[in-house]
This record gives sequence, C-alpha cells and structure tokens, in this order.
Amino acid sequence: MEVNIKSIHFDATERLEDFIIKKVNRLARHNEAITKAEVTLKVVKPETSMNKEAAIKITIPQLDEFFASKTADTFEEAVDLSLEAIDRQLEKTKIRK
Repeated sequence: MEVNIKSIHFDATERLEDFIIKKVNRLARHNEAITKAEVTLKVVKPETSMNKEAAIKITIPQLDEFFASKTADTFEEAVDLSLEAIDRQLEKTKIRK
C-alpha cells in the first residue's frame, strides 16, 4: 500500500511519519483492498489548543474513497480519531455489500 504524507507549513518529524505509517498499515490489515492513503497534516491556529488537524483519504479501487478530518491537541491523536472515523465508514460499507 502506498502512503503519502503531506505536512502544510511545517516539517513533520520522522517519528510522526513512522507513527502514521504504522497506524495506516494496521487499518489496511483489516481491509486488504486498500491501495492508497493520503494523509495531510496542518496546524490550524498556532496560538490555541486543539489546533492540529489530520485529514486522511483512503482509496479502494472499484469501490470508493473514504475521507475523515479531525482536529486535536496532537497530530497523533488527530490521526487516531481520523482513522477511527474511516474504520466506521468501512464497517458501514461492508454491511451494505
């Protein structure tokens, strides 16, 4: 699976990128059809709390794209929340199939 990570207006650390790849790969283990994940990280308002935003788009060929964007105190928490939302979307899709 291909994982693209974009950080807007800052440089993501290698530790953060490794964390994201590990979490996205864990999601892919549950659904082998996932071929691509795009993760966009951005700082919304630097002077406030809850200012780290993670937007994740998962691509499954012949099915659909799934998207979630969450804001939290840390990028790790925002990534976790976004992946949980995508996991729920995937579960709903399995039920309809």
